[in-house]
Amino acid sequence: MPRSRQHPERPAAASAKPLVRVVRSPRRRKTVTAYRDGDTVVVLLPSRMTKREEAHWVTTMLERLDQREQRRRPPGDADLEQRARTLASRYLDGLVEPRSVRWVSNMRSRYGSCTPDEGTIRLSDRIAPYPSWVRDYVLIHELVHLLVPNHSAAFWNLVARYSLAERARGFLIAKGMDDDEGTAGRGAS
Repeated sequence: MPRSRQHPERPAAASAKPLVRVVRSPRRRKTVTAYRDGDTVVVLLPSRMTKREEAHWVTTMLERLDQREQRRRPPGDADLEQRARTLASRYLDGLVEPRSVRWVSNMRSRYGSCTPDEGTIRLSDRIAPYPSWVRDYVLIHELVHLLVPNHSAAFWNLVARYSLAERARGFLIAKGMDDDEGTAGRGAS
């Protein structure tokens, strides 16, 4: 069985860059792969590559990892609050304006919650990597609760103004993040 040669960890060109560990493998023919292992980026290369090709691919893979992580990074609380205001204006005719909207890490069985009396909305950080149209659905769900504090027909009629509501509910059901009533995708709060 062929063995991989590992190079010791070494810093990348800039001091702000992570440590890079290059692993060369005779079994790897064409592909180059990279992943994070703690604070280190591991780059897997074919053993036949030259040092120049190695340097090129290490730089390329660091850039690709950064781009991928940028896409996955959720918006901050200020961006989330701005998005909620935009959605309220677009889908709820500006009838509601939340006082605060933020991510929370202690919400495990719900997508979001709101306190109508205070005008506050909280979203579970577990949905942060979900597509933006799913996060928008959860925001709209919570915004509607600022107007209608229950899950009545009037509530669902307002939620239905968002054209991707049914699709987003299906996505949430598929992810299996049920709420307390077992109505996955319908009851965010």
